[in-house]
Amino acid sequence: MSRRPLATLRRNGGFALIIVLWTLVLIGFIVAHLTASGRTEIQIASNLLNNSVAQAAADGAIFEALFNLSDPQPEQRWPVDGRPREFAIGSSRVTVWLQDEASWINPDTASPALLEALLRVTGSDPESGRRLAVAIGEWVGSAPSPRPQAALLAEYQAAGLDYGPPGGPLESLDELGRVLGMTPAMFAAIRPHLTLFGPAQPNLATPDPIVAAALTMASQANPVAPLANQPPPDILTVRITASASGPGNARVIRFAVARTGPALPQGYQTLAWGNNKADTGPSADTPGETLTR
Repeated sequence: MSRRPLATLRRNGGFALIIVLWTLVLIGFIVAHLTASGRTEIQIASNLLNNSVAQAAADGAIFEALFNLSDPQPEQRWPVDGRPREFAIGSSRVTVWLQDEASWINPDTASPALLEALLRVTGSDPESGRRLAVAIGEWVGSAPSPRPQAALLAEYQAAGLDYGPPGGPLESLDELGRVLGMTPAMFAAIRPHLTLFGPAQPNLATPDPIVAAALTMASQANPVAPLANQPPPDILTVRITASASGPGNARVIRFAVARTGPALPQGYQTLAWGNNKADTGPSADTPGETLTR
């Protein structure tokens, strides 16, 4: 056998070895990628499961609160005082707060005097507060002396806006930011003290000091008789906020707004239910409204 064929065989064998080694490296990369992807998908599935467990615990706590508030024996019901109540549901720890929606002001039905007082207490000057209170009333359709819709639309267009007041109840509190004359600072100041589910006249014993000050100012400036269409005294509109900490450090905050009372079907009526988002709404110790109706 000559040396030339032997050298050729050795050279071809070297190329084959290199190809095999690169193939093994490529297979190793593929296996590593598939392993990492599998681990990621398993972690995502685990997170989803843990969040679902925590959410189920929070919703269960809300139902427990509703059933408790529907107890025919008033002395057995949890107090609606805004204080935290902690207990366990399954593998989750839950904290529940009960708050009276009548502690805050409903811009859909509040009197212009009360809206003006709220604006003034939160920093607006008297003239701006008066004008903005009127504008809110025109937006929600509760103005005592409504102006023609064409005139309102022309006023908004003159301010460079391509819309006008709808003249009906708010779909969400964020809608107030579109009212003529409302600035972001004004809206941020009054929003924590508003609700879409409270009565026209807030509870005089409200724990919200801003609402209490607004009620005092409004009553001094414009004493009025008790408002009509108030809910019966045995009907309570309550906000239930539940914060659940589940497995895997999962944490979920859920809330519901419901009316409770013996005259209601099943003892309660749900008005809203959803997630509580810190960037768009109140936390458990910051009242307000986060959902549309």
